[in-house]
Amino acid sequence: MWRAGSSARSRRDVPMVIVRPAEDRGHASHGWLDSRHTFSFADYHDPKHMGFRSLRVINEDRVQAGRGFGTHPHRDMEIISYVLDGGLQHRDSIGTGSIIRPGDVQRMSAGSGVSHSEYNASQSELVHFLQIWLLPNELGIKPSYEQKAFPDAEKRGRVRVVASPDGRDASVTIHADAAVYAGLLDEGESADLHLGRDRHAWVQVARGKVRVNGRDLKAGDGAALSNEERVHVEGLDEGEILVFDLA
Repeated sequence: MWRAGSSARSRRDVPMVIVRPAEDRGHASHGWLDSRHTFSFADYHDPKHMGFRSLRVINEDRVQAGRGFGTHPHRDMEIISYVLDGGLQHRDSIGTGSIIRPGDVQRMSAGSGVSHSEYNASQSELVHFLQIWLLPNELGIKPSYEQKAFPDAEKRGRVRVVASPDGRDASVTIHADAAVYAGLLDEGESADLHLGRDRHAWVQVARGKVRVNGRDLKAGDGAALSNEERVHVEGLDEGEILVFDLA
């Protein structure tokens, strides 16, 4: 998991914002796939970047037309797909088939075991998406799938919950002690997410530029926040962000 530097004071007392620059991420290029790994994944291993709290994977994937990930298994993981451009074709062993497009949030609970495939739905255009894994708060649950659309108007100038343990505000339901928010912030716009006691946050910039608690971030950057009362995000240049509220 994420390791912050040591301090003479308790981490509980010291506000911290630690930036994970886009250019420091792991990188895998397979011709049909260009993937950037915020945390250790597959052949990319860095013991200092194994995840943050229950957030285990953020992969930024670009898949060429007509290509994709063949059928493969997962278990005991909450998997979220967030498409930025194009369409992602999903099929799984529990009978789900769908195309995920920008504005959609897909949640697959792997639970006791599920197999699935993910392909670019287009034969001519790239698909660009984030694949996110969260550790579940219960093992061996029945696998399930959910997908909902969140129009830009609901995310403009604010952070809108898109995934939560209780499915509040029509978000998808995840089996993890976490909530995921999405926001679209143009220059001059700002949004706040207040954090509860002993909560942490991760901010991932999907595109554009934003300022998070005084730190300037660009597309691909991430930031870990601990001991902060709130996440304060300011738009600098057509920013699109995901914010994770984590135990």
